[in-house]
Amino acid sequence: MRPIPPWPRLRRGLEHDYTILTVREDIVADPRTGQEHPRVRIDCGDWVNVIAVTREEQLVLIRQYRFGISEVTLEVPGGIVEPGEDPALAAARELEEETGYVAGRVVALGAVHPNPALQGNRCHSYLALDCVKAHEGNPDAGEDIRVELHPREAIPRLILEGSITHSLVVVAFYLEHLRATAPR
Repeated sequence: MRPIPPWPRLRRGLEHDYTILTVREDIVADPRTGQEHPRVRIDCGDWVNVIAVTREEQLVLIRQYRFGISEVTLEVPGGIVEPGEDPALAAARELEEETGYVAGRVVALGAVHPNPALQGNRCHSYLALDCVKAHEGNPDAGEDIRVELHPREAIPRLILEGSITHSLVVVAFYLEHLRATAPR
């Protein structure tokens, strides 16, 4: 099987900064033919998602309004990894900021590329264990979050019935499932 070579960038397009991401259209060359093609690229920082479990085996979930679908969603806590920040520390920080819960320990579940066709960032998923409520939370400006506790066994039903629809949240639960069931 012949390897697939990278597509060289011929020209970098103008960058449009939208605070949490930048968008540009580059011109690349097909390595087989040399033909030029425009390709959109979205640059943004890495993200984290946190499956937070209390000592009573309840999951800490959040509801928040999502502008892309103009609806309130049920999700796990998460957010942006700040430049230079360790993703595990970002997971603990986002959990506490959004919910007021503090984790006893944080375990990496894995990372995925949210949309490699357009983006170069990764979404890191973590399992936060022995979480305890320390305060009411301190969400970022522009976030309106409601915290809910759900029994762990409710997650498959919440996903299958369409209550949890965020693909990266579903991925986090799948990564947790794989870690728990995969042969060592």
